[in-house]
Amino acid sequence: MHLPSVPDAALSPPVVVRPARSGEGPPSIPAGLLPGHVAVVLDGNGRWATDRGLTRTDGHRAGVKAVLELVDGALALGLSHLSVFAFSTENWRRDAGEVGEVMRLISAFATDHGPWLDEQGVRVTWSGGRGRLATTMLDNIDALQSRTAGNTRLTLTVWIDYGARDELWQAARQIAIDSAAGRLDPELIDARTFGSYLYRPDLPDVDLFLRTSGEQRLSNFLLWQSAYAELMFTDTLWPDFDRHDLWAAVVDYSRRHRRFGGH
Repeated sequence: MHLPSVPDAALSPPVVVRPARSGEGPPSIPAGLLPGHVAVVLDGNGRWATDRGLTRTDGHRAGVKAVLELVDGALALGLSHLSVFAFSTENWRRDAGEVGEVMRLISAFATDHGPWLDEQGVRVTWSGGRGRLATTMLDNIDALQSRTAGNTRLTLTVWIDYGARDELWQAARQIAIDSAAGRLDPELIDARTFGSYLYRPDLPDVDLFLRTSGEQRLSNFLLWQSAYAELMFTDTLWPDFDRHDLWAAVVDYSRRHRRFGGH
């Protein structure tokens, strides 16, 4: 499948992303053993760039290519839900110039690659806070979400200005408000009720949680939804992560016996 290009003109020297190995198709995995929802923490762009004498911005640009590669690999494998952690609530603490470039790249991702994603049958959604995002960026990602709303092949959810603790306390606060107002009976609140107050109650729980770059932590990403997720960590830096890495992780997942607290 042909991937859309990500211009390297602004990079000096040019970014070199590891090419996909040719002649290899996706592994054959029964549908019942595929994860229904794969969540990925995209970590290592800065270190990847530093190792090559490039700027952190160059690393983030290379990371966009890796997202396209991930999506293409997910499509080939037949996955139904894919979540990527694009920008966390904590990332605002970074250098303002770097934050601005990341936001520009996310906005450009929606406009530059939206047509390809739509053609491939990808439903693109996004979740997180809106208050700190620029109007132009909101317009671009909202437009892509509307454009692809009818697609059913793969749901790609991009999490922007997101933090799981924020999501949880906001859900708890709204439940308290609704209970106090008589709209919700406190005696009837259960896990399903609580889940309905989360940002994206339509998404299934995470089955496979992946993190790149060698770090082994969840970093405040989808904590409620990942309660029973299979966790996998790889030393590969995000820009070097390709479809074969995804496929290997899913093969590993398919061999695990998930007990959900039972025998």
